[in-house]
This record gives sequence, C-alpha cells and structure tokens, in this order.
Amino acid sequence: MTVAADVDPRELLATAREAAEEAAVLLVQGRPAQLGVASTKSSPTDVVTEMDTASEKMIKAAIRRHRPDDGFLGEEGGTEQGGSGVRWVIDPIDGTVNYLYGLPAWAVSIGAEVDGQVVAGLVLAPQLGELYTAVRGGGAWLGEQRLGVLEPEGLDRALVATGFGYRAQRRAEQGRIVSGLVGRVRDIRRGGSAALDLCSVAAGRVNGYFERGTQPWDRAAGALIATEAGARVEGFHGTPASESMVLAAGPALFPVLHEALVGLGADEPGY
Repeated sequence: MTVAADVDPRELLATAREAAEEAAVLLVQGRPAQLGVASTKSSPTDVVTEMDTASEKMIKAAIRRHRPDDGFLGEEGGTEQGGSGVRWVIDPIDGTVNYLYGLPAWAVSIGAEVDGQVVAGLVLAPQLGELYTAVRGGGAWLGEQRLGVLEPEGLDRALVATGFGYRAQRRAEQGRIVSGLVGRVRDIRRGGSAALDLCSVAAGRVNGYFERGTQPWDRAAGALIATEAGARVEGFHGTPASESMVLAAGPALFPVLHEALVGLGADEPGY
C-alpha cells in the first residue's frame, strides 16, 4: 500500500535541497587534487570518479533520514525499490568529466517521482553558485528568480545547446548532425552537463537543447525545471523524452528545431 497521494512536493524539494547541499560540500571541499577512477563505464571517456560514488551514498543517506521507505534510481547505485510510492532519481555529479578536469559546469541533480511522475526537481551547481528548482505546477526558479524560456525570432536566431555520447561511433554521428545544423542556427553550445543544459533552456540562456543518449537521472530534474519554465520537452514525433532523444525548446521554436533535426536524420535508429 502506498501513501504517495499524501506527499507534498514542496516537502520533497526541501529534502532534496538538504541532501544536495550536503553532497555539494563533500564534492567541493573533499575533491582530491588527483582524482582516482573507481571504474569505467561504456568507454574510456565515460569515467566514474570516487567522488561520484561517495556523493550518491551521501544523498541517499540524507534522504533516508526523512523518508526511509522511498525508492531510488541512481546513476551509480542502480534501482532500489521502496514502498511509499515515491522514488528519487539521482545524478550525484552530472557533468562528471567537467568535475574530473576541474571545470565548474557540473551539478548535483535530484528528481522526486510520485507514482512515476516527477513532481519536484533540483539542480545544484555549487561552483557556479546556482540552485535551480521546480515543483510541478509551481514554476521554475533560479534562487528567488522565476524562470521563463526565451523564444528567438526564428531558427537562424536560436542559440542551441547539445551534448555528445561517450561511444566514438555515436559521437561521430552526432558531430555530423551538428555540422548540418550549425549553419542554420545562431550558434551551438556544448556544456557537458545535460541537467545544466536543460536549466539553461529554462533560464533563457539558450533557446533550445537536444541530445541523444541521456539517461533518466540526467534529465529527470532538469526536464521538470525546463517544462515549468514554459519549454516543451519531448523526444521525436510526440514521444516522451528518452535515451533516443531529449529535445527542449519554447513552444514556437520546438517544432522548427524538431523539423530541422529530423531533416538531418537525427531521428533514425542505429547510433
């Protein structure tokens, strides 16, 4: 029996913030001068640092202090079932390679699902001094500033963010698509964190974002934040955002950017 209907998303957000802030202290103050690599994932460029694993453990422990019966889906820890109807979707360091190299564009990303729907999301970028938050139906926020998407006059005025996968074959195909798109937009940005790219759409820092190969923990919080800021966040052809594609843009730009990407074959399977 679940009690998810009784959960206040604002309370979930407060719990997420406490956990993220604790992890941020660990990640900033406890970062070794020379990070070791605990393991590798799908390729040599997809690293899991020791701090990544430690951050997720700390986040889970902080949440369990308040909500011991909840479930978890974490990048490092996999799936843990719970009995409350609430599940936490955690990326302990989104932008791991940036973190590894000492670049500031990385974040702790925590989304809270109630019966499978993300109702609260938080993206904390401690080295940028930025906290993005949203609860479903309550708007999106950067600190105390309410966020809203910025619509360009047309595709040729759009600043578009993207990301690349870890596998060389996928990166090569993504590079081909970007090459075909870059002459049709204002410019392309590649930041290295899907969560922060989605927040950048919410904040109007970029007009759109697309990427193939993201996982639920990469986009759970950021997608809610972008949606609450007025963005349309989907996959191709009306499908939900998924590993196949996450595309985020304001309602006017979205179909134009979607059409351009489809025209370049970005919706084709196999990479």
